Amino acid sequence: MMRQVELVERVKAYDPSFDEDALNRAYVYAMKMHGGQTRASGDPYFSHPIEVAGILTELKLDHSSIITALLHDLVEDTETSLADIESKFGPDIARLVDGVTKLSRLEHQSEQTQHAENFRKLLLAMSEDIRVLLVKLADRLHNMRTLTYIKSADKRRRIARETMDIYAPLAERIGMQRFKDELQDLAFAELNPEARGSILARFEFLQSQGGDLTALIVDRLKHALAKEGIEAWVSGRNKTPYSIWNKMQHKNIAFEQLSDIMAFRVVVGSIEESYHALGCLHAQYSVVPGRFKDYISTPKPNGYRSLHTGLIGPERHRIEIQIRTREMHDVAEFGVAAHWKYKQSEIKVDGRQYRWLRELLDILEHTSNPEEFIEHTKLEMFQDQVFCFTPKGDLIALPRGATPVDFAYAVHSEVGDTCVGAKVNGRIIPLRAQLQNGDQVEVLTSKTQTPSPDWEKFVVSGKAKARIRRFVHMREREQYSELGRQILIKSFREEGYEISDKALGGVLKKFKADALDDLFAAVGKGTTTAREVLVAVYPGVRDTARRRHLWPFHSRARARSAKATSAALPIKGLIPGMAVHYAHCCHPLPGERIVGIVTTGKGVTVHTIDCETLASFQDTPERWIDLAWDVESAQDMHTGRLHVVVANEPGSLGNLSTIIGKSQGNISNLKITNRSVDFFEMLVDVEVQDVKHLSDIIAALRAATVITSVERSRR
Repeated sequence: MMRQVELVERVKAYDPSFDEDALNRAYVYAMKMHGGQTRASGDPYFSHPIEVAGILTELKLDHSSIITALLHDLVEDTETSLADIESKFGPDIARLVDGVTKLSRLEHQSEQTQHAENFRKLLLAMSEDIRVLLVKLADRLHNMRTLTYIKSADKRRRIARETMDIYAPLAERIGMQRFKDELQDLAFAELNPEARGSILARFEFLQSQGGDLTALIVDRLKHALAKEGIEAWVSGRNKTPYSIWNKMQHKNIAFEQLSDIMAFRVVVGSIEESYHALGCLHAQYSVVPGRFKDYISTPKPNGYRSLHTGLIGPERHRIEIQIRTREMHDVAEFGVAAHWKYKQSEIKVDGRQYRWLRELLDILEHTSNPEEFIEHTKLEMFQDQVFCFTPKGDLIALPRGATPVDFAYAVHSEVGDTCVGAKVNGRIIPLRAQLQNGDQVEVLTSKTQTPSPDWEKFVVSGKAKARIRRFVHMREREQYSELGRQILIKSFREEGYEISDKALGGVLKKFKADALDDLFAAVGKGTTTAREVLVAVYPGVRDTARRRHLWPFHSRARARSAKATSAALPIKGLIPGMAVHYAHCCHPLPGERIVGIVTTGKGVTVHTIDCETLASFQDTPERWIDLAWDVESAQDMHTGRLHVVVANEPGSLGNLSTIIGKSQGNISNLKITNRSVDFFEMLVDVEVQDVKHLSDIIAALRAATVITSVERSRR
């Protein structure tokens, strides 16, 4: 555990003018209040805030952030109050500690609701002061480093999943690449240790075959640049196991096909030298097509700047090279925290300067419940990005797969609400078309337009989904409210009474309604009956058989709803009662785009949109039905077919089945199509939840040494 003197010396080394007395008092006070508390590892609890403070000194943060790290668990885990902290350390420290502290009185909420509410609180706090997020990330990083000491496997997985879904993307959004990489790798080690172990084994094998290849390539690159008079610091490293795994999944390629398993950084003295170095390396080595990216002229939204290129480099190895200046390098590693290192004259701590944070605050404003907020937040943060431009040249970053509607909402919420069309690179395209890197997008609007419920089926950004869903909910509520009012008017008149807002206002509390519209909506939905409202307003009304025909709609509607739900299929767009079959030619899975083909006497056969069989139905468009998966109700397992080539050696089939089982898949059928001295070739039917589940299994199989190749089969 770091001693008090050591912590003070660390801060003094980069900030001689800091408040040393306040830091000493915070150290002593936190140690005293945590007292005899211990962590799961058995270490004194106080070792945790000390380590968090130590992590922040590596970022050279101001003394207020270091003091906050020392005190951040006091309110949650001791008898200390925020008032105590404010009286001893001032309002600024108290505000930062409050931002990092979880909400306390949530015992009666579900675990998911607690998680969502705590994240809402953190989001609002870091929007006021970004230092709250820096302390929280350091706190999470140390907790992940000690995760193995927690005995409960379920709790470890929950913390790891939360880290992967929320905290690693947050680190990426403020440019803290080093934090993001370590958080992801630690979470990956808990969530998928077998896959991580397989990738590390591949690295060890490559190193055993090629010796110290990284050092050799570094020397060759230095020599090539020195010949052109460029003085550069060159370093190389292997990509993290998680980043390798992620690319194997999303690019649907094997380990050997990755071109950037090894990444090399070239740090030079100026922007001019960056482009000079790029030209030298391109002249010396063959360029991998499509791998060049210029993030200096067009920086990423988190401030990242660098030149990226792929080369067939020394020893004919495919490598990735990042070229940047020293300041760019520090920003790439430490993101917003690098500003403190360079002592910029005006360091902005207000989090609202970040566009992505403003987008999250907009989602917070337009979601109706905590769980929905978490869902849309993940969509906003946890995806690869595509960069597009407005007609004026402003850069807009969107999730991969974004559409013009996503772009419109990213420009402004009102632009999204009134969007009627879009021009991409001067050509009008459908609103559901996917945007590509570098597209220039012009949004066409109309004052009479309102969001379409169909948009929610194809938008991918959290902000767009939240805004559309809110509009749909509001419109549904208006319809329910008007229907409920008409139901009540009719019911009251049948009993000889006139309805009045004053009379209904007197029973709102009984029905837990805040306003008349809430009561009308409850009646319109059927959660409250008109008879119940009538009896509440006029208790003398006899509850006789006249209950008869007040509004039989509700009971019939409930019966229809129950019947429909019991037989519900996870597909939208089907005619009720029609027989449904899944095509064996393409094995469609939830998450894929699908289409239905009507066959007389057989009902509807569901195909993937790219199924080759569909070519035979081009002349009969009347048989086609537009379908889409209803992801929320897709609970059943579906069959995905894989074409696998396995090494013909003892235990290989056992490894195959073990990997699929550990990935929560189930082999329903296996057929060996070819067998040789060295290999088995086979078709494997695997029961999975959706297309992402199948992709996870494919990636897990590709990471195994006994698997030569694995592809999804369409036959």
